Amino acid sequence: MNKKQLIGLVVAGLVFAFVATASILTNHIIASMPKKTSFMDSFLEAKDEVSMPTSDFIGIVDVSGTILDSSSSAFLTETYNHSKTLKLIDSYKNSISNKGILLTVNSPGGGVYESDDLYLKLLEYKEETGRPVWTYMGNQAASGGYYIAMASDNIVANRNTWTGSIGVIIGLSNYKELADKIGYKEIYFTSGKNKTMGSATMDITKEQEEIFQSMVDEAYDQFLDIVIDGRGLDRNKAIEIADGRIYTAKQALDLDLIDEIDTFENTKNRFLEATGSSVIYKPENDPWGLKSLLGAVTDLKPKSDAEIVSEFLAKQGNGVPMYYAYPGE
Repeated sequence: MNKKQLIGLVVAGLVFAFVATASILTNHIIASMPKKTSFMDSFLEAKDEVSMPTSDFIGIVDVSGTILDSSSSAFLTETYNHSKTLKLIDSYKNSISNKGILLTVNSPGGGVYESDDLYLKLLEYKEETGRPVWTYMGNQAASGGYYIAMASDNIVANRNTWTGSIGVIIGLSNYKELADKIGYKEIYFTSGKNKTMGSATMDITKEQEEIFQSMVDEAYDQFLDIVIDGRGLDRNKAIEIADGRIYTAKQALDLDLIDEIDTFENTKNRFLEATGSSVIYKPENDPWGLKSLLGAVTDLKPKSDAEIVSEFLAKQGNGVPMYYAYPGE
C-alpha cells in the first residue's frame, strides 16, 4: 500500500468517525429535547397570547378546517387549533370591553368530542356574560361545523354556503383480503373478544358492528337534541331533516336551520350596530410566520412507528366518531 492510499484510508476513517459521532450526538440531543417546553415552543406560545382592545369590540372566533385537537405541537400545520380557540373564548369572556362573539365557520366538521367541547365553551361564554354569539358560515359549515353554530343567537350564511350534514360517521379501513393474498397476519393477545374490533386485518363480527352502531346512534341523538334546542325545531321535523344530507344556504333557510343569507360585511356591520360596538377584533395568527417557516424543521426529528400511525389515524378519523361531511374527500 503506497503512501497516498494510506492517507486516503486515514482521511476516510476520520470522515466516517466524524459523521457517525455527529449523527449519534444529534439523535441524542433531539431525543432529550422536551416535547412541549422547548424554547421555540415557549416563544411561539407567547406570541399566541392576545391583547384585547380597550374600546367596545366584537371578537371573532375563526373555525377553519377540521375540528380536531391539533394543539400537541406548535409546529402543526393544521388550520384549526382547539386549545387555542378555547383560550381565546375565555379571553373574550374575561374582557370588559368585549360585547359579543362572531363565530366564523368554514369547516366540514370534526371530532364528536372537540365539536361538543367548543359548543359547550360558547354556551359557557353566553351564560356567564349575557353577551350574544352570532355565526357567519363561509364556504361550508357542515356536520360539526353546523353543531358548533347551535350555540348562536343568530346564524347567517353566505348564499353559496353548504351546511347541514347532521349526522355521525365512524370510518374504518380493512385490508384483510389484501393481507390474506400477500400472507400478512397480525397476532393479538387480548383480554376480550372485542378488544381488537376495528382491526384493519380482521373480519368485523356482527356483535362488533352493533357496538360501533350504538356509538354512532348515541352521538347522533346528542347532535339531534342540540339542533332541536338550538333551532327550536319539532323533534319529528328535526329527525326528517337530520339524515346526513348537505343543504344549500337557501334550503337551510327554508328548513329553519339558519336565520339569514347575507354577506360577511353586512353581518359584521349589523352585529356592531346591535351591540353598540365600534371594533371588530380578530387576533393575528402567527404574525411573523414562524410556525410556517419552522414547520419543516420538525420533520427532521425522527418519529416512532407509533407516532406516525397516531398522526395518520388522527387525520383520517379512523375508528373515531366524527361529526364530519365527506364530499370531496
